[in-house]
Amino acid sequence: MAGSFFHTWMSIISQKPPVLSPLIIACLAATWLIWGSTYLAIRFALDGFTPFVLMGTRFSIAGALLFVWMRRRGAALPTRPQWRNAFIVGSLMLVGGMGGTATAELTVGSGLVVAFIAVSPLLLVLLHVTVGIYPPRGELLGVLVGLCGVVLLTHGAGFQHSPNGIWLLVIATSCWSLGSFLSQRQCPLAPGAMGFATQMLCGGVVLLVLALLHGESFRLTAASTAWFAWLYLTVFGSLIGFNAYMVLLSRASPGIATSYSYVNPIIAMLLGVSLGHETITLREWSAAGITLAGVAIVLISRRRKT
Repeated sequence: MAGSFFHTWMSIISQKPPVLSPLIIACLAATWLIWGSTYLAIRFALDGFTPFVLMGTRFSIAGALLFVWMRRRGAALPTRPQWRNAFIVGSLMLVGGMGGTATAELTVGSGLVVAFIAVSPLLLVLLHVTVGIYPPRGELLGVLVGLCGVVLLTHGAGFQHSPNGIWLLVIATSCWSLGSFLSQRQCPLAPGAMGFATQMLCGGVVLLVLALLHGESFRLTAASTAWFAWLYLTVFGSLIGFNAYMVLLSRASPGIATSYSYVNPIIAMLLGVSLGHETITLREWSAAGITLAGVAIVLISRRRKT
């Protein structure tokens, strides 16, 4: 499995060497390492924050900072339709997606959580079928392989003790995939980083409202470790990670831009075991490997088609 992933990365790099500038390499490191580590940071932050308060404050502040920064750089104010789209996409991706993920991490290890949500690119393939865009055989094979891996993963010990965690992650991955799908088609955001800013602002506000309605505590008396994890999620996970991904989308090939999909789970699982003292069985490692193989098949097939 490791050999196939290494061969995939090397083939991507060797195919378009001019695009791998120092900026692209730095952005790849951000999306691979930073996003891969945010799931363990969420677990640490949950020691002092409730899930919706954690995500709501994280995205609200990051969105506000990015919004002010873009305005100072001369970016135009988003239109009313763009704010509406930001509300829809932000509610799906950040409230349903990230809010559901944080809640699931209360009972499921961070490494297993990110191994489960690696199925998101596969769900995007299925969503495109609803608008008449049918995948080629390679992508369809990848979807089937990836879904088999997720089914095996849910039968492991980490999920057997938390059936609610499974349903929360099903909702989270579905919301994230649907939000990504709508942002590319029916609900375009404002151009560039302003679109990310409005998405985080809207999603963060909705998360805070839901935290208030759910009765979550806003008395932030978290330990220093939880505050450090919150700061890491806000600055690195939201501001740096999202903007690095935006640069990859605009300057690199789709295969390189979406390579985080099968790199993040490996990094998250290794960090969960080494730093988070999480237990992942051989069966769960194997199931995660099958899921990631499915994602890799989809991305490689899509790259060859392009």
